[in-house]
Amino acid sequence: MDMTPDPAPPAQPLPEPRRLGPLARLAPEPMKVVLNWGRRYSLWVFNFGLACCAIEFIAASMSRHDFIRLGVIPFAPGPRQADLMIVSGTVTDKMAPAVKRLYEQMPEPKYVISFGACSNCGGPYWDSYSVTKGVDQIIPVDVYVPGCPPRPEALLQGILKLQEKIARESTGERYAPAKPSVQALTSGLVTPPAPAPGSGSGSGDTK
Repeated sequence: MDMTPDPAPPAQPLPEPRRLGPLARLAPEPMKVVLNWGRRYSLWVFNFGLACCAIEFIAASMSRHDFIRLGVIPFAPGPRQADLMIVSGTVTDKMAPAVKRLYEQMPEPKYVISFGACSNCGGPYWDSYSVTKGVDQIIPVDVYVPGCPPRPEALLQGILKLQEKIARESTGERYAPAKPSVQALTSGLVTPPAPAPGSGSGSGDTK
């Protein structure tokens, strides 16, 4: 009988857990409703304006449309004070590392709105050698606003969609670290030696 142990499964990288405070993760359901309510109506915006869509963002923040009435505060001092990044305009391959670096500096929980065709998929320049085919190639996007350029009313609708998403989200499920599988926990470990053929069970029987 072949007693050769089965080969160990290939190692799988463990997922990197996201960090969130214990109050948001372990709070009871009524408290989570209050946290989501406060989060959705106090979104500090980090505007990453790259092209003509940024002009429409500025129009949406002015007195005619006034998205501050929706609980969105424009022009955060920097990424570390921002909850929402709005990428408006053409993302080039040269600018993509800066977009990703500033997104990583934002504290959790953070959200992204892709504003305009260029930010969504490259727009009229999708086949250019120097244009990133959508900002979602480098950072996760929560809401897409189509148009070239979109009207300010489209951005207001995108903000409302994001607020609806925040209102029904569970921060515990979103930021809880994923449980690794048994294969991931046992992969790469030393395999115990197989018992020698004919060895006793160790019950203490003597003849």
